[in-house]
Amino acid sequence: MNNINVLAIDIAKTVFELCGVTQSGKTVLKKQLKRNKLLEYTSNLPSCIIAMEACGGSNYWARCFKKQGHQVKLISPQFVKPFVRGNKNDKNDAQAIAMAAQQPSIPQVEIKEIWQQDIQSIHRMRSRLIAQRTALVNQIRGLLAEYGVVIKKGVNSVRSELPFILEDAENELTFLTRDIFQKLYEELGILDKSIDWYDQKIETIFKHNELAQRLEKIPGIGKLGATAILCVLRDTSVFKNGRHFAAFLGLVPKQYSSGGRQKLLGISKRGDRYIRVLLIHGARAVIRFVEKRTDSKSQWIKKLISTRGKNKAAVALANKNARIIWALLAYGEPYRAEHCVAQGAISC
Repeated sequence: MNNINVLAIDIAKTVFELCGVTQSGKTVLKKQLKRNKLLEYTSNLPSCIIAMEACGGSNYWARCFKKQGHQVKLISPQFVKPFVRGNKNDKNDAQAIAMAAQQPSIPQVEIKEIWQQDIQSIHRMRSRLIAQRTALVNQIRGLLAEYGVVIKKGVNSVRSELPFILEDAENELTFLTRDIFQKLYEELGILDKSIDWYDQKIETIFKHNELAQRLEKIPGIGKLGATAILCVLRDTSVFKNGRHFAAFLGLVPKQYSSGGRQKLLGISKRGDRYIRVLLIHGARAVIRFVEKRTDSKSQWIKKLISTRGKNKAAVALANKNARIIWALLAYGEPYRAEHCVAQGAISC
């Protein structure tokens, strides 16, 4: 198989489908392998392009194939799907991956290093725990409302008011329900401690990472956002420019255009939802204090708020910050507020 130019692999848990094509696009290999035979097989192949969909486990296999001397392409599933011919099965999926990998216009997904996956795992676990805490707080408030006890929204309200509610002998809570809410309160404390543990890990990562510290200087980027961005933007060459990175995060309008008529809709919401949410929430935090400031960036934000509203202004600021982030990492420069405002982040 010395003439294989692209080897497409449809990865799974135990069975892998392979499709090899030549430089001219001719299919010369269709093969199925078990998991424990895959690395042995690829190690005996001459150096070639190995293409896979970006999915669970793809980063691990990509690192393994790179160690063997192969060039690896990870492709987002949304760009592979249009090339699937006939019914969906592993063979057709592998062939679709091979066809997509030969298109020069198809963007690649950055291969994550192990340290990036470590940081991503911390953020994912923290995000899950926060979602669980929010669900728990909402359940506590909902159950208490059935007994005529109302607590204001927010974790802090439940955390501070619930002990006094349990001690109040004049409400309708029975001995059984007081025991239930006591257990729920203890569960809330356990979740708080778990989230604090992950916060400490993120704090440690931030203190020992110079890139994250540089990103944190950007207004609207906190320690969470700075460390999370490192998971998706180690190699800035994956993106043509800052606008491309902002589009990757889904911070650009969707289009519905035809016949020369352009129609822009809401943001596309593609890419990493977690980072997009962090950037927009960070932008909202900046907007809260913009009224008292007179610098150029604040004037720009206030003009946007007056013409477009706070929500669109927050998205616009998040988009600008995404382009600034790319520029800082691509050119290795520190954040300079005056420069970015003067240039309007166009060079980013």
